Amino acid sequence: MTRALITNDDGIDAPGLHVLARAARDAGLDVTIAAPVRQSSGSSASIVAAEEDGRIAIEKRELAGLDGIAAYAVRGGPGLIALIAAHGAFGEPAELVLSGVNHGANVGRAILHSGTVGAALTGGLNGAWAVAVSLDVGMNPTQFHWEAAAAAAVGVLPFLLERPRGTVVNLNAPNAAANRGVVEAGLAPFGIVQTTLSERDAGHIRLAVEDLPNTPEPGSDAALLADGWVTLTGLDPVSQLPLGFDASMASAHPS
Repeated sequence: MTRALITNDDGIDAPGLHVLARAARDAGLDVTIAAPVRQSSGSSASIVAAEEDGRIAIEKRELAGLDGIAAYAVRGGPGLIALIAAHGAFGEPAELVLSGVNHGANVGRAILHSGTVGAALTGGLNGAWAVAVSLDVGMNPTQFHWEAAAAAAVGVLPFLLERPRGTVVNLNAPNAAANRGVVEAGLAPFGIVQTTLSERDAGHIRLAVEDLPNTPEPGSDAALLADGWVTLTGLDPVSQLPLGFDASMASAHPS
């Protein structure tokens, strides 16, 4: 039985987390839940935690509808949770990390900032298969189809588990009971929302999130998701870019 860690960046009480954990359990996975004690969106793969005397606080939880599943609320972000899980913080390290279901899509290169994706990348970096799962709820949702996103994630597991350990995928589902199926998609140049500086004075600043005004690039994950597809994108946790560097090109005294 495959050991699976279920985590997220929306917090231990988020409905998407509970739905994903139930779907994983019902699919026959050996499930452990560990998620932030509070909302940690935008934390990327950060391993910063609220520490006391150098210790990270972890609280055992009982979650409704998930009887018999070990669940932990952690005073740290999802990247940290995936890291400490890989080192045995919650028992035998997971072979599979499922991160989500996130409240909102994670598409385009803006996934760099996503805690949902950060947990999956951290899991992959430490040798687990990993899936970041998100639901495209938009800015003002009136209903949430968490089950559709969770079902899509579980549905791609047979494919994922045939790939090498450390393979990481990013999955986004439309907020609908039905979809057009799963399609592999490249990352859009940006996301589908943007962060702006909405307020600034001498003592503070305030950020706001709003929809991007432009149409997504055709064929990208953002465009295919908007067209009703579940998008699947393979991610590389850490990649190297050859530079062709020659020491003679560097200045001994950069200004």
